[in-house]
Amino acid sequence: MTNKISIIIAREYSERVKKKSFIITTILVPVLMLALSVLPAAIMMFASGDEKTIAVVDDSGLVFGQLTDTDEIKFVEAFAPQDDMLANEDTYGVLIIDRNIMKKPSGLRLLTANAASIQVERTITDQIESILEKEKLKAYDIEDLDRILQEVKTEVSMQTIRTDRGDDGESQSAAISSAIGTVLNFLLYMFLLMYGSLVMNSIIEEKNNRVLEIVVSSIKPTQLLMGKIVGVGLVAITQIAIWAVILIGITSLLLPTIIPADMLAEASSISSGDMAAGAMDKDMAIALSLFTSPLYVVRLFGYLLLFLVGGYLIYASIFACIGAAVDNIQDASQLQMLGVAPIIIALVASMAVIAEPNGTFAVVMSMIPFTSPMVMMARIPFDIPAWEVAVSLLILAASIIFMIWFSAKVYRVGIFMYGKKPNIRDLIRWARYK
Repeated sequence: MTNKISIIIAREYSERVKKKSFIITTILVPVLMLALSVLPAAIMMFASGDEKTIAVVDDSGLVFGQLTDTDEIKFVEAFAPQDDMLANEDTYGVLIIDRNIMKKPSGLRLLTANAASIQVERTITDQIESILEKEKLKAYDIEDLDRILQEVKTEVSMQTIRTDRGDDGESQSAAISSAIGTVLNFLLYMFLLMYGSLVMNSIIEEKNNRVLEIVVSSIKPTQLLMGKIVGVGLVAITQIAIWAVILIGITSLLLPTIIPADMLAEASSISSGDMAAGAMDKDMAIALSLFTSPLYVVRLFGYLLLFLVGGYLIYASIFACIGAAVDNIQDASQLQMLGVAPIIIALVASMAVIAEPNGTFAVVMSMIPFTSPMVMMARIPFDIPAWEVAVSLLILAASIIFMIWFSAKVYRVGIFMYGKKPNIRDLIRWARYK
């Protein structure tokens, strides 16, 4: 029995690992993740566009002289009627300022020949808001007002210290934990959908080709199902393991050689709870300290592997039921929501959990087996109690046993059923067959 299952596992695994698509995605995903991290900055750098000339008609006589040119906008005083200015190709738009702008802040109009950009509108309104505020403050006749305002301007930086992590405490950043949780969540979401659907499509293809009828003459349907689920699952584990090795190599070998030693030391001090350590941004220091620690990265991927395996076995069983019950992909789409809907619910719940990782909702969703893999991966970066992780894994393990049993029952009947579109009631009836 074991030998037969191992043959199925080896076939499913080798068939998929050798595919070009597996090799390409394994290499491309880390590259894409890196590209996405720098993409916002690149977009802001290249999307600013050409300098735009705004002709200003200032009926109030207060604003134009205080407007400041930026990299994107150049302000000029209107020297012709507004229609003539708009007809000029060098003029982007005409800004008309009402004479009662101090009492009527809504007295602004921007005339453009084409649709105005959000950035242009924001720049203009921000500048005029600042000018009007200064003009209103002048009415109070306070000497050296600009200097006073500059002196009283204060930026507050708060450091969160976990007092339950040793006598000296440990720094924590909700922003960094949220970012890590979000990335892990989308990874899990992608894997559960991709590899669960892979099991379903494989079963449908073999069923259509009548290959299953030949294979089950030498191996039990349950053994065939287990071999298929485990074989495809090992492909997912291989991909995660490769990514873990790449990330550990980058963080433990590459980053320490690029980042100056004094910066790493400062990041370590801030992360350990030293409030007065240097001027480095606290979030940046904590992120640097975490990702240059191989132990932290290994721990993170260890949890990801546990919940990936647990979630995969749950959803692969569901998708296997669907694949065995239908004859083609079109029919599968009607039942596929049984597997897709819980994954989407788990993703949405995870986004809510990130905002309050220790709330009642978060704990409850962490214990429901259909949502626990993704919700727990959203919470783990916040360093939640170990007992919650253990209980969640135990419930998940018990649910996996039930789901595989149910799936095997449906699978052994469904692979011989043709020409009928079953419903949920049919699947339950098949599971009851002895």
